[in-house]
Amino acid sequence: MRWILALWIILAAALPARADGERAGDFDYYVLALSWSPTWCALEGDARGSPQCKENADFGWVLHGLWPQYEEGWPAWCRTSARNPSRGETAGMADIMGSPGSAWHQWKKHGRCTGLDPADYFALARHAWERIGKPEVFRRLDRPVKLPAAVVEEAFLKANPALSPDMVTVTCKAGRIHEVRICLTRELEPRACSADVARDCPLQDALLEPIE
Repeated sequence: MRWILALWIILAAALPARADGERAGDFDYYVLALSWSPTWCALEGDARGSPQCKENADFGWVLHGLWPQYEEGWPAWCRTSARNPSRGETAGMADIMGSPGSAWHQWKKHGRCTGLDPADYFALARHAWERIGKPEVFRRLDRPVKLPAAVVEEAFLKANPALSPDMVTVTCKAGRIHEVRICLTRELEPRACSADVARDCPLQDALLEPIE
């Protein structure tokens, strides 16, 4: 039993800390998460019948979210007096988030933690999205490719000269390129990611499927 308890302690220490139900507005910086839509659709969205994955939807990099972050860990599902977004407000984000449902979920889990109301949170998220260049090379893919995850990071660095490698991390899921995460100050200026965000995918043959 002592060995089992020790193992649990070690595992818990290795995981990033998440704080649910924290006070809104208490955080250190933002993580802008951009998901590669074909990956999400293949792993989750197609099975859900998401409008993001419909034929000719033409989504490449979509805004997964603008996430408040601590230097260690992150808040989620925060307490706030701000009202929930209207259907019009969530629908208004579907062009960059894939669907109104995605916008609604991001508000509940992350947006509430900013201390902003929905209109200001979505406006800030859109502004952050617009400030980041998305490399056109990925939109021009006409067939699936396997490539080092580092190639995706290099493409984003080239498209965004203000970024440096310690400000960007690329994640993988099920052997596929999953997300690009960019760290920003509360004023949306680029900054270095803390250790629990900077977890680059080590794959040399990550699958990247084309936009359909």
